[in-house]
Order: sequence, then C-alpha cells, then structure tokens
Amino acid sequence: MLEFDPSAEIQALRSTFSDIAAVVDVDSLRAEIARLSEDAGAPDLWDDVEKAQKVTSALSHRQSELKRLTDVEQRLDDLDVLIEMAIEMDDEDTAAEARREIADLQDVIGQLEVQTLLDGEYDARAAVVTIRSGAGGDDATDFAEMLLRMYLRWAERHKYPVKVMDTSYAEGAGIKSTTFEVDAPYAYGTLSVEAGTHRLARISPFGGADKRQTSFAAVEVIPVMEEAKEVEVPEGDIRVDVFRSSGPGGQSVNTTDSAVRITHLPSGIVVSMQNEKSQIQNRAAAMRVLQTRLMLLQKEQEAATKKELAGTITASWGDQMRSYFLYGQQLVKDLRTGYEVGNPAAVFDGDLDGLIAAGIRWRKRKDDD
Repeated sequence: MLEFDPSAEIQALRSTFSDIAAVVDVDSLRAEIARLSEDAGAPDLWDDVEKAQKVTSALSHRQSELKRLTDVEQRLDDLDVLIEMAIEMDDEDTAAEARREIADLQDVIGQLEVQTLLDGEYDARAAVVTIRSGAGGDDATDFAEMLLRMYLRWAERHKYPVKVMDTSYAEGAGIKSTTFEVDAPYAYGTLSVEAGTHRLARISPFGGADKRQTSFAAVEVIPVMEEAKEVEVPEGDIRVDVFRSSGPGGQSVNTTDSAVRITHLPSGIVVSMQNEKSQIQNRAAAMRVLQTRLMLLQKEQEAATKKELAGTITASWGDQMRSYFLYGQQLVKDLRTGYEVGNPAAVFDGDLDGLIAAGIRWRKRKDDD
C-alpha cells in the first residue's frame, strides 16, 4: 500500500500562492496588459521610436510577470491530478514524480514570494550591472570575469535576456570591468542586493605554489531609467572619447572607431559603451547610463544629508558583502545575512537564488526597523 499524503504541502503551497496573487493584484496586472496591448497596436506607434520601445518593453515585462503566475497556477492544478493518479494506481514512480514537482514548486513559489518584497521605487525595472576588478592583480581580474559568468549563468537559468554593453579586458587574465543589462521584470530589485564589494580567497593559479591570494571586485547595480533624460548634463561637464572596440588580446570587434567613453568631469563618473555598431548609438546608450548614475548619486547625497542632520550616519551595507573561499573549507558566505553555501562551484555556475533571497529578506527587515 502506497504511503503518500502530501495534502499538507499542497495546502501550504496554495495558501502562499494565493497570498502572492493578492499582493501582485492579478486583475490589475491583466488590465495593465490590455492597456499596453492597445497602445502597442496603435498604427502610429513607431513614429516615435523611443516611446514605442518603452511601450513594448513594459508590455513584455508585464506579460512575463503574468505568465510566471499563470504557469504556477497551472502546475498546481496538474499536480493535483498527478497525486490523484499516484494514489488511485498505487504507483510509487508516479508518487516520486509528484514529490519532485512539489519540491520544485516550493522553490518557484518561494522565489515569487520573495519578489513580493520588492516594493522599492525602482525595483520593478530592468537592471544595468557593472563589475570592476579591485586589488589583487591577475587574481582580481580573473575574479571579475568569474563574477560576470556567474551572473550570466544566473540570468540564463531564469531565461532573462542579457546584453553585454561594454567589456574592458585585462592584459593578463580576466577583465578589468564589464557592464551588462538584464532586461527582466524586477531585475533591479532582485540584483540590487548583489551590489557591493565581493572578496575571493583561494590558492592563486597565477602565483607561487600553495600561495593563498585574496582579491576583490566591486559590483554596481542601477535601474534602467527611461526618464533619465530629466537629469540635465551640460556639454561642458563631459569629455567624450572615441576608440576602437576590442576583445580579448586586443582583437578588433568593429573595424570602425565606434566605441564611446564619456567622463563626467565634476563627479569623475566614467561610462563606456561598445556593444552597438554605431558611434551615435553607443553615445546615446552611455548617456542614458550616465544620467541614471547621476540621478541616483543625487538621491544618495540627499539621503546622506538627511542622515547627517538626524545624527545617524552609518556605513553603507554594500561594503564587502560577500566572501568566496576556494581553499580548505569550500564556502560562500554573505557577511550581511550570514547565509552560507558549501558549494562555491554551484554558486559560480549561477546558483544564486538562495543568496539573493536571503539578501532581499535581510534588506526588507532592515528597512522596516
């Protein structure tokens, strides 16, 4: 006789999913999709390319969000049928399949539940991520490339579109810096907890035998801001340099000098773009990122001033937020949340959901205090 009664797990899954649907407000989401679909179907939509891109991107994001919810709802219904079959047929193989589906749905619904905590002003937006190597020589530039692959694999696991916008390769191993965009709903809210200084400790493959090396890389995450043009940047405040796009070892990507580097002289912020084929497109993309960074910098300065006036100046939580140990005890540890993973190889292969979820919950608790 088959011993299989997952009713408690199913009830818990349906209860959690019902709470998620209520927070998301599926009816309002469907109404917004209908409105955006009507806008997207307007015959003169593409007369204004920028507006058209904004409408189609918003529509794609909302449709993707709704699909995640409807897919889970359908899987819950299918799971009921699978469980009923297992019990009626007294079949252990079918029961095992149902157990695997329950475990997978617990993971998926857990991720959706975490998403409901993303209620910040820009959390629902796509994200632009920049990784910069820090102290540590070849180990640091290699570490920066490892982090790039880690985030690209994470995005691939979730089927999130990614566009690498710029990469500066190191003379030795790895990369000096890279910037890429993750175009998915809530990408900024999700990835923003990855911002800060990451530290790698390992036996260096570039130094002497058994020499332990500690290296660092910085991760910056900003939202994609359609309205960033509201930030005025006088021409006299920027220096624009044009150069030839290049790949590893100096290999030419484009045969024209299409890559653009914009330096904002008052703040020292530097933005480079080389993904697009034309200089004009690269300059426009670089300006959008620069304007967003300036807007966020302004908000940070205003927040810091308010804290100073209130007498509660604190260090940023983003400083040295995670350590990766690849010698002795294999471990990845988030220094803010205390969350640990004993399999660094899986983390570097994109298995970040546990670390990210812990970071989002930690940030929500911190904001509520």
